[in-house]
Amino acid sequence: MKKISFVSIHGGHSGQFCNHAADSLEEIVQRYIEKQFSWIGITEHTPAIDENLLYPDEKKAGLTPELLLNRFAEYMVECRRLQKKYRNQIRIFAAMEIETYSGYEQFVPSLIARFQPDYIVGSIHFVNDMGFDYSPSEYDEIVERVGGKDKLYCLYFDQQYEMIKLLKPSVIGHFDLIRIFDDEYKDRLLKPEIMQRIKRNLELIKDLDLVMDLNLRSMAKGADEPYITSSILKMAYELEIPVVPGDDSHGMSSVGNFLTEGIEILTNIGFSTNWRLPKLLRY
Repeated sequence: MKKISFVSIHGGHSGQFCNHAADSLEEIVQRYIEKQFSWIGITEHTPAIDENLLYPDEKKAGLTPELLLNRFAEYMVECRRLQKKYRNQIRIFAAMEIETYSGYEQFVPSLIARFQPDYIVGSIHFVNDMGFDYSPSEYDEIVERVGGKDKLYCLYFDQQYEMIKLLKPSVIGHFDLIRIFDDEYKDRLLKPEIMQRIKRNLELIKDLDLVMDLNLRSMAKGADEPYITSSILKMAYELEIPVVPGDDSHGMSSVGNFLTEGIEILTNIGFSTNWRLPKLLRY
């Protein structure tokens, strides 16, 4: 029986370059090598464009958009260094995870042009310029401001659609992250006005031949399944959209966590484990 390769298409957040992560990027790369990963995408968050879009931990640390941009520049330099240093032990992609807030339509392409990442992960952490994934209290506040959870889901998937159409990211990150603090997400995702948007977005992903991230971080936080939830994962399989595991590691202790469970989920549905590499950007 063929051995299934360990990979992560979305991982490698480090305390060196991310306030809510731990350890140095090199230590994290070394842990991936210890665990015999064949390739990894290091996908650090892009910097905030505006002070109003800083996360609470970034504000507490006294960071500014300018400081974050400088730190991101250091990240890309370090990632390229590690890529070369460890090229005989592991294949490293120097990538970035984008954000979608006001101005991202111009800001993200400017970052791509400046830093020339190998690929981008298209993620949504903000709806109407409000970060929804930091804490349950902030999530509930956003729900109230937009007029309910159903409305929040619709806004999220509409924003995701526009982002995919505009940027065509090689990898779609944690497709259904909007469910993060919703105990009733399995039923909510099936509501017609939400499911219609999910189907539309999946069809666009298929048309553009993009890869989806089976993001395992939710399981590290106590969820019983990854992002993507099983109902959507089965739809992706029917559309023949490639899905690749991402550990979304935020330090040495989370490298490769729940990867075996993720692979089992994918193989049980029927997905290929000849992992699709992300499309690399050309410059």
